Amino acid sequence: MADKPIQVAKTQWKDVVLVCKKCSKKLDGGFGPDGDVSLKKALKRYLKPPKSAKADKGRKAELTVKHTDCFDVCPRNAVIAVNAANPKALLIVPAGADLLEVKARLGLHDGRRTRPSLTLIGD
Repeated sequence: MADKPIQVAKTQWKDVVLVCKKCSKKLDGGFGPDGDVSLKKALKRYLKPPKSAKADKGRKAELTVKHTDCFDVCPRNAVIAVNAANPKALLIVPAGADLLEVKARLGLHDGRRTRPSLTLIGD
């Protein structure tokens, strides 16, 4: 039947984060410094490499954040997100959540955007 062979499109992705498009649309923002961007956009901005590193896009990036269809959880004032590497843990992320905590709960521990360590002054 099929004359064409199955092909492979290679990526550099280390993490794939899926965000519910329906939840995002219902919430209409709720994330970022001003609370006016979607979780997808906030994560993309927050988790991009520092300016000193080469910022690849698309299949050459290390991380992709994609909208997906409904997960059938439908929380109020929150968005469902999941790291594709751990599909058993759907996160219910409330509007205004700390993106550092979202990053940690998604299991994105690869050196992208970490909280600075505390420096104690004096004893």
